[in-house]
Amino acid sequence: MDSVAAVDWAAYEDEAIAAIRAALSEAELEEARVRQLGRKSDLAQALRGVRDRESGMLLNGIRSRLEAAVEEREADLKRLAFEAAADSGVDVTIPGTPVVRGHLHLLTQIRREIEDIFLGMGYEVWDGNEVATVWENFDALTTDPGHPSRSINDTFYLDDQTVLRTHTSPDQIRAMLARTPPIYMVSPGRCYRRDTPDATHSPIFLQVECLAVDRGITLADLQGTVLQYFRTLFGQEREVRMRTSFFPFTEPSVEFDVTCFICGGRGCDTCKRSGWIEMGGAGWVDPDVFRNVNLDPDEWSGFAFGFGIERIAMLRHGLPDLRAYWENDLRVLGQF
Repeated sequence: MDSVAAVDWAAYEDEAIAAIRAALSEAELEEARVRQLGRKSDLAQALRGVRDRESGMLLNGIRSRLEAAVEEREADLKRLAFEAAADSGVDVTIPGTPVVRGHLHLLTQIRREIEDIFLGMGYEVWDGNEVATVWENFDALTTDPGHPSRSINDTFYLDDQTVLRTHTSPDQIRAMLARTPPIYMVSPGRCYRRDTPDATHSPIFLQVECLAVDRGITLADLQGTVLQYFRTLFGQEREVRMRTSFFPFTEPSVEFDVTCFICGGRGCDTCKRSGWIEMGGAGWVDPDVFRNVNLDPDEWSGFAFGFGIERIAMLRHGLPDLRAYWENDLRVLGQF
């Protein structure tokens, strides 16, 4: 909050809108857009470091208004160009030569959309290391020494004490060691497991995990956060339900289902006639996990959940095989 409060955001917004409206060409407008809204802009950097809901709402409001100003100026410039061409006697109705433009990969689009959802709720995006120690990946998360996930048949070991992370949970351990709560963070990124590639498995996959640690957090906070997340991704009519489950690092543990966005909960082939689609695991942070990172479980409480980004993309867009994301077939990727 200190870094956000140190900036006069009202003046920043006024100056940014003035710069956008002063653009006299599409090139100047793009330059202004990148300067004010690009990933290296002051606003984007502030959003990535925000740690409270009030700041997140303030900065996201500014971003929305700047994006609207860019769209408005872009429309004005196109209209002026059209009028100038018509006045010069050029037939502006003749189709031009199409220019093939690239775009972000579908998984990158969804990852950034997920980041924006959590930034809007006041969470911090944590971009962690893909290499983790055995302690960070397993021991600190109270994974049993005999658990199958520790096997060399399931995990890529770089040496006896170092692995390619099998989930993004090591980021949560590092965050709790590095900072004093409250902590509200989301960590998207690549994970690695020894899976044979097929329609639903890959040795490399993308996962997003969320962690909230504060005083007085309840399971209702977890359910409300997940509900907002799924409604933003899949539509405001979505509902969620929790089912009891088991994970080594949460107690109690639950799994979340979301009402099918194909049939609206009536039952179809996608949801196997149940009306619900399984999305992933979550739960209350186990007290032993807090003790492993030197936090008092009597003082702090929290929740965590994790979902696969490829699974979200498959369900939302109806792709039957996740290998399509990695094969770089432009006939597939060009649709998004």
